[in-house]
Amino acid sequence: MADLLSVENLSAGYGRAVVLSDVAFRLGEGEALAVLGRNGVGKTTLLDTLVGVTRRFTGSIALGGREVGTLAPETRAGLGVGWVPQERNIFRSLSVQENLTAVARPGPWTLDRVFRLFPRLKERRQQSGASLSGGEQQMLAIGRALATNPRLLLLDEPTEGLAPIIVQELLAALTRLLREEKLAAIIVEQHAQKILPITDRALILERGRIVHQSDSAALLADPMPLERFLGVTGR
Repeated sequence: MADLLSVENLSAGYGRAVVLSDVAFRLGEGEALAVLGRNGVGKTTLLDTLVGVTRRFTGSIALGGREVGTLAPETRAGLGVGWVPQERNIFRSLSVQENLTAVARPGPWTLDRVFRLFPRLKERRQQSGASLSGGEQQMLAIGRALATNPRLLLLDEPTEGLAPIIVQELLAALTRLLREEKLAAIIVEQHAQKILPITDRALILERGRIVHQSDSAALLADPMPLERFLGVTGR
């Protein structure tokens, strides 16, 4: 499988503070990677660095064989990096449809296709972003990222703080994206049980360093690293 993303010897942080140290991993075309770890270990910083909103001290980030570590966030987005931050960052004053069309780029993910993935958004297409529930705002944030037609989708804690029924809907949509559509993705998640079944590979961060990498299925079968680094089992 050809590498879509290659990260080598990456150290990054904010200002003078180094949060990530010597991070290295690869992601193939159509692969999904779970990034696990406790709070404050650098998971969000990793996504922020891939997007380009941190300070990179050392290392390289290559997307499709092209070095992007020195490029501005908007340039990386134009090259196919889609981002769903924890804060969602939807346009609260715009309607659902306007949120999706404002950032849309040509490609297979059309407005209608996003609405098929998230029927709730179609029902609320004329409502403002501010009027949506937290779960609907998360769907909109994911839909908006898809409307940019990314090669790589980055999701930061997509199920955090949502009602169980909404979590089920989101996980079903993500399963379709990852398993049927084969969209490459990196998903930051604290709850391993939610995300390992629908990802191909996983890594665990501890104090800004990768302390474990494996296939997701292997981590589910032998949850000892989860017990050691997260204090939970994969069951």
